[in-house]
Amino acid sequence: MNWGSYRVVSGFLFLACVVGMAFALFLEHNNGLEPCPLCIFQRVGLMAMGLFALIAFLHNPKSNALKRIYTLLATAGIGWSVGVAARQVWLQHLPKDQVPSCGPGLDYLVDALPMQTVLKEVLSGSGECAVVDWTFLGQSLAVWSLVFFSFLAIICLWQLFRKYPATA
Repeated sequence: MNWGSYRVVSGFLFLACVVGMAFALFLEHNNGLEPCPLCIFQRVGLMAMGLFALIAFLHNPKSNALKRIYTLLATAGIGWSVGVAARQVWLQHLPKDQVPSCGPGLDYLVDALPMQTVLKEVLSGSGECAVVDWTFLGQSLAVWSLVFFSFLAIICLWQLFRKYPATA
């Protein structure tokens, strides 16, 4: 097996998505950690990367242009997760008096406001997004998510910019 092949890397990215989502759902359902709006948005980006990686894995395009398009879309998805996780880490490190107050839940926002306003409200963060409910080795789940997403983003960027053999 060629570990550097486009198909193998795409399969790895998809499996990483499955593992990441399984862990998030395990923490949610087994440990009772309710995801905040920023956590949900991080999951959306991870699933987008996983979806495009799965399509790339199954299709295994011969065209280098199509390989780059799939990878660009996967990179955009995981890039979104990196940005949202970084925002949450920043919120968690704000002094207590600077943490935004908690707002209404995501369900209410989606029902009551236009999507553009929902995105603005959620990405500005709220007090619940700054709460640290779980730690491992002294770091919050948001920090570990940022590390995981950054690792996947580096792989996506490598996949995007690496040299592929010329196609006929």
